[in-house]
Amino acid sequence: MNRVPNPLIDELASDLAPVSPMTHRTGIAVAFAALALSVTGTALVEGIWMAPYAGQASPFFLIVNLAFLLLGLACAGAVLRMASPSVGNSYAGSGWALAMTAILPAATLVALLGRGDALAAIDEAFALHCVTAPLLTSLVTATALVWWLRRGAPVSATRAGFLTGLAAGALGTFSYGLSCSFDTVAHLGLWHMVPVAIAALAGRIVVPFLVRW
Repeated sequence: MNRVPNPLIDELASDLAPVSPMTHRTGIAVAFAALALSVTGTALVEGIWMAPYAGQASPFFLIVNLAFLLLGLACAGAVLRMASPSVGNSYAGSGWALAMTAILPAATLVALLGRGDALAAIDEAFALHCVTAPLLTSLVTATALVWWLRRGAPVSATRAGFLTGLAAGALGTFSYGLSCSFDTVAHLGLWHMVPVAIAALAGRIVVPFLVRW
Protein backbone atom coordinates (compact mmCIF):
# COMPACT_ATOMS: atom_id res chain seq x y z
CA MET A 1 0.00 0.00 0.00
CA ASN A 2 1.36 3.42 -0.93
CA ARG A 3 1.21 5.98 1.87
CA VAL A 4 0.88 9.71 1.24
CA PRO A 5 3.79 11.62 2.79
CA ASN A 6 2.83 14.01 5.58
CA PRO A 7 4.71 17.34 5.29
CA LEU A 8 3.82 18.26 8.88
CA ILE A 9 6.00 15.45 10.23
CA ASP A 10 8.89 16.60 8.06
CA GLU A 11 8.51 20.18 9.32
CA LEU A 12 8.48 19.09 12.97
CA ALA A 13 11.48 16.84 12.53
CA SER A 14 13.54 19.36 10.55
CA ASP A 15 14.36 21.42 13.66
CA LEU A 16 15.36 18.46 15.82
CA ALA A 17 18.97 18.19 16.91
CA PRO A 18 20.72 15.49 18.96
CA VAL A 19 21.43 16.32 22.61
CA SER A 20 23.66 14.68 25.16
CA PRO A 21 21.75 12.45 27.63
CA MET A 22 21.20 13.62 31.20
CA THR A 23 22.91 11.33 33.67
CA HIS A 24 22.95 11.62 37.44
CA ARG A 25 26.74 11.38 37.38
CA THR A 26 26.97 14.45 35.15
CA GLY A 27 24.59 16.34 37.43
CA ILE A 28 26.74 15.53 40.47
CA ALA A 29 29.80 16.77 38.60
CA VAL A 30 28.01 20.03 37.77
CA ALA A 31 27.00 20.55 41.42
CA PHE A 32 30.50 19.88 42.75
CA ALA A 33 32.03 22.11 40.08
CA ALA A 34 29.76 24.95 41.24
CA LEU A 35 30.77 24.31 44.85
CA ALA A 36 34.47 24.28 43.93
CA LEU A 37 34.05 27.53 42.00
CA SER A 38 32.28 29.12 44.99
CA VAL A 39 35.03 28.10 47.40
CA THR A 40 37.75 29.25 44.99
CA GLY A 41 36.06 32.60 44.47
CA THR A 42 35.74 33.08 48.23
CA ALA A 43 39.40 32.23 48.72
CA LEU A 44 40.47 34.75 46.09
CA VAL A 45 38.19 37.58 47.22
CA GLU A 46 37.84 37.11 50.98
CA GLY A 47 40.65 34.73 51.86
CA ILE A 48 40.35 31.57 53.96
CA TRP A 49 40.40 31.83 57.76
CA MET A 50 43.15 29.43 58.80
CA ALA A 51 42.49 29.34 62.55
CA PRO A 52 40.22 26.26 62.39
CA TYR A 53 43.01 24.23 60.79
CA ALA A 54 45.29 25.15 63.69
CA GLY A 55 42.73 24.13 66.29
CA GLN A 56 42.08 27.74 67.32
CA ALA A 57 38.40 28.02 66.37
CA SER A 58 35.42 26.99 68.44
CA PRO A 59 33.81 23.60 67.74
CA PHE A 60 30.60 25.44 66.86
CA PHE A 61 32.35 26.93 63.81
CA LEU A 62 32.97 23.46 62.39
CA ILE A 63 29.54 22.14 63.37
CA VAL A 64 27.63 24.97 61.70
CA ASN A 65 29.64 25.01 58.49
CA LEU A 66 29.48 21.23 58.11
CA ALA A 67 25.72 21.41 58.69
CA PHE A 68 25.42 23.91 55.85
CA LEU A 69 27.53 21.69 53.62
CA LEU A 70 25.38 18.62 54.32
CA LEU A 71 22.17 20.60 53.84
CA GLY A 72 23.41 22.03 50.54
CA LEU A 73 24.55 18.67 49.18
CA ALA A 74 21.34 16.92 50.24
CA CYS A 75 19.15 19.57 48.60
CA ALA A 76 21.31 19.70 45.47
CA GLY A 77 21.01 15.94 45.15
CA ALA A 78 17.23 16.22 45.43
CA VAL A 79 17.18 18.89 42.72
CA LEU A 80 19.22 16.68 40.40
CA ARG A 81 16.74 13.83 40.90
CA MET A 82 13.76 16.15 40.37
CA ALA A 83 15.09 17.10 36.95
CA SER A 84 14.66 13.46 35.88
CA PRO A 85 11.53 12.27 37.70
CA SER A 86 10.97 8.55 38.01
CA VAL A 87 9.10 6.10 40.19
CA GLY A 88 10.84 5.60 43.53
CA ASN A 89 12.68 8.93 43.68
CA SER A 90 13.04 9.98 47.32
CA TYR A 91 13.80 13.45 48.64
CA ALA A 92 13.70 12.55 52.35
CA GLY A 93 17.39 13.33 52.82
CA SER A 94 16.88 17.02 52.17
CA GLY A 95 14.07 17.13 54.72
CA TRP A 96 16.17 15.54 57.44
CA ALA A 97 19.10 17.84 56.66
CA LEU A 98 16.80 20.87 56.85
CA ALA A 99 15.40 19.72 60.19
CA MET A 100 18.92 19.26 61.53
CA THR A 101 20.02 22.72 60.39
CA ALA A 102 16.86 24.38 61.73
CA ILE A 103 17.97 23.41 65.23
CA LEU A 104 20.86 25.90 64.99
CA PRO A 105 18.95 29.20 65.11
CA ALA A 106 16.52 27.81 67.68
CA ALA A 107 19.34 26.72 69.99
CA THR A 108 21.14 30.01 69.42
CA LEU A 109 18.13 32.09 70.42
CA VAL A 110 17.61 30.05 73.58
CA ALA A 111 21.28 30.44 74.50
CA LEU A 112 21.30 34.18 73.80
CA LEU A 113 18.12 34.91 75.70
CA GLY A 114 19.40 32.86 78.59
CA ARG A 115 22.55 35.00 78.77
CA GLY A 116 20.73 38.27 78.10
CA ASP A 117 22.99 39.43 75.23
CA ALA A 118 20.60 38.85 72.33
CA LEU A 119 20.47 42.53 71.39
CA ALA A 120 24.27 42.73 71.20
CA ALA A 121 24.32 39.79 68.78
CA ILE A 122 21.66 41.34 66.56
CA ASP A 123 23.61 44.61 66.40
CA GLU A 124 26.90 43.15 65.14
CA ALA A 125 28.89 45.43 62.84
CA PHE A 126 29.72 42.75 60.25
CA ALA A 127 26.26 41.19 60.14
CA LEU A 128 25.24 42.80 56.83
CA HIS A 129 28.35 41.57 55.04
CA CYS A 130 27.77 38.03 56.34
CA VAL A 131 24.31 38.14 54.80
CA THR A 132 25.06 39.72 51.42
CA ALA A 133 28.33 37.91 50.64
CA PRO A 134 26.85 34.38 50.93
CA LEU A 135 23.89 35.44 48.80
CA LEU A 136 26.23 36.60 46.04
CA THR A 137 28.22 33.38 46.34
CA SER A 138 25.05 31.30 46.17
CA LEU A 139 24.36 32.58 42.64
CA VAL A 140 27.01 30.17 41.32
CA THR A 141 25.21 27.07 42.60
CA ALA A 142 21.80 28.52 41.74
CA THR A 143 22.83 29.10 38.13
CA ALA A 144 24.16 25.56 37.79
CA LEU A 145 21.05 23.93 39.28
CA VAL A 146 18.62 26.07 37.26
CA TRP A 147 20.52 25.15 34.10
CA TRP A 148 20.19 21.47 35.02
CA LEU A 149 16.48 21.79 35.77
CA ARG A 150 15.87 23.51 32.43
CA ARG A 151 17.38 20.50 30.69
CA GLY A 152 15.04 18.16 32.54
CA ALA A 153 11.35 18.05 33.38
CA PRO A 154 10.66 18.66 37.08
CA VAL A 155 7.12 17.68 38.08
CA SER A 156 6.79 20.32 40.81
CA ALA A 157 8.49 23.56 39.76
CA THR A 158 7.66 25.20 43.11
CA ARG A 159 9.28 22.47 45.17
CA ALA A 160 12.23 22.34 42.81
CA GLY A 161 12.63 26.11 43.19
CA PHE A 162 12.54 25.91 46.99
CA LEU A 163 15.15 23.15 47.09
CA THR A 164 17.29 24.98 44.52
CA GLY A 165 17.30 28.11 46.66
CA LEU A 166 17.97 26.10 49.80
CA ALA A 167 20.88 24.26 48.18
CA ALA A 168 22.36 27.44 46.72
CA GLY A 169 21.98 29.36 49.98
CA ALA A 170 23.47 26.60 52.11
CA LEU A 171 26.45 25.96 49.81
CA GLY A 172 27.00 29.69 49.33
CA THR A 173 26.98 30.21 53.10
CA PHE A 174 29.34 27.26 53.58
CA SER A 175 31.75 28.66 51.00
CA TYR A 176 31.72 32.14 52.50
CA GLY A 177 31.83 30.70 56.01
CA LEU A 178 35.34 29.40 55.36
CA SER A 179 36.52 33.01 55.32
CA CYS A 180 34.50 34.35 58.28
CA SER A 181 36.58 34.77 61.43
CA PHE A 182 33.59 35.07 63.76
CA ASP A 183 33.05 31.73 65.48
CA THR A 184 30.57 32.66 68.20
CA VAL A 185 27.23 30.94 68.65
CA ALA A 186 25.38 34.23 68.21
CA HIS A 187 27.01 35.17 64.92
CA LEU A 188 26.96 31.79 63.19
CA GLY A 189 23.58 30.67 64.44
CA LEU A 190 21.85 33.89 63.42
CA TRP A 191 23.60 35.76 60.63
CA HIS A 192 24.76 32.72 58.69
CA MET A 193 21.22 31.34 58.71
CA VAL A 194 19.64 34.48 57.26
CA PRO A 195 21.06 34.13 53.71
CA VAL A 196 19.95 30.48 53.59
CA ALA A 197 16.38 31.48 54.42
CA ILE A 198 16.43 34.37 51.93
CA ALA A 199 17.82 32.16 49.15
CA ALA A 200 15.20 29.46 49.81
CA LEU A 201 12.39 32.00 49.61
CA ALA A 202 13.84 33.61 46.48
CA GLY A 203 14.25 30.20 44.84
CA ARG A 204 10.66 29.25 45.55
CA ILE A 205 9.43 32.47 43.93
CA VAL A 206 11.84 32.94 41.01
CA VAL A 207 12.99 29.49 39.88
CA PRO A 208 9.55 28.19 38.75
CA PHE A 209 9.42 30.99 36.16
CA LEU A 210 12.88 30.00 34.89
CA VAL A 211 12.28 26.26 34.47
CA ARG A 212 8.79 26.23 32.98
CA TRP A 213 8.68 25.32 29.29
